[in-house]
Amino acid sequence: MEDEIWLTARDAAELTGVSIVTVYSWVRRGHLKVEGLDHRGQKLFRHLDVAKAEKATRAKAKRVLVPAA
Repeated sequence: MEDEIWLTARDAAELTGVSIVTVYSWVRRGHLKVEGLDHRGQKLFRHLDVAKAEKATRAKAKRVLVPAA
């Protein structure tokens, strides 16, 4: 689609406030799908998919936290 916003792993990391390693972790775990390559061969992700992956992993992280006694 022409009006899609595409992000590289670096862009996705900067947008979400995580490291590039975390972005690739989302890919490895199936939370984020590589949708294509840019002219330099860098992997591209849809902006909406990045937001969904961030939301899903942050929500899961909150469920894992246990209050200190």
